[in-house]
Amino acid sequence: MANLKEIRSRITSVNSTRQITAAMKMVSAAKLRRAQDAITQMRPYAEKLQEILQNLSSALDVSENPYAAQREVKRILIVSITSNRGLCGAFNNNVIKQAKTIIAQNPGARIQVLSIGKKSFDVFKKTDYAPGVGYPTEAYKIYEDLNFADASSIAECVMDKFEAGKLDKVYLVYNSFRNAAIQILETEQFLPIVPPEASSESTSQIDYIFEPNKEEIVTELIPKSLKTQFYKAILDSNAGEHGARMTAMHKATDNATDMLKDLKLTYNKARQASITNEILEIVAGAEALNG
Repeated sequence: MANLKEIRSRITSVNSTRQITAAMKMVSAAKLRRAQDAITQMRPYAEKLQEILQNLSSALDVSENPYAAQREVKRILIVSITSNRGLCGAFNNNVIKQAKTIIAQNPGARIQVLSIGKKSFDVFKKTDYAPGVGYPTEAYKIYEDLNFADASSIAECVMDKFEAGKLDKVYLVYNSFRNAAIQILETEQFLPIVPPEASSESTSQIDYIFEPNKEEIVTELIPKSLKTQFYKAILDSNAGEHGARMTAMHKATDNATDMLKDLKLTYNKARQASITNEILEIVAGAEALNG
């Protein structure tokens, strides 16, 4: 059994750790509220806009909509959306593992990984999958001041490369926020635009009336919809990060509390054993003097 000094040292250490994890949980909870409000307000608009985008893409010719062009998949871009910091469980590892799974599933393709978040950037920056010339070199810093303009500029760069034929397929890999305890890993095809699934009940072709004309829709609405979709994925990941960290810190605080109980029990047992030994030594010494 460890001596009393070692046990006291461990109790002090665990108690300090518990205070840190409890404080981090409170900070994450405050940040989560703001991030959750942002994504819950954004999600209905983004999802409806994406539905309209898919319907438009099915109504337009490929020549009219360059973002729906289906090509032989030789060049793939994976946008890996993680966080800048750790201590959030498997939040970042799940995204990185999924990106590596996509790489393994496409052995003949030229694959690049554009990292949104420092955790993904640190993993892929020294590999053959690091993005080449023309991509934002510091896209992982977007969380320092998360806003639509910065996300839009990154999305526009990716869209321009797809339109120019330098990319054949683009995936978004991120954690979708459901609640503080649940984040669902999503692998979403960003480009080319996925047409809506045909309904088995309806076989008639829908005739769309375009207002304004098709050219303005292609140049204005579709790019704006894609940028909104890209920004929504980042907001989802941002909210999911704070939820995952709050949950992880809550569990760490509970574990530290349980450990403190066990250590205090061990300390009391060791202290009682020490007192008993001292009493026995005093009694033995007194008996020796009397004898």
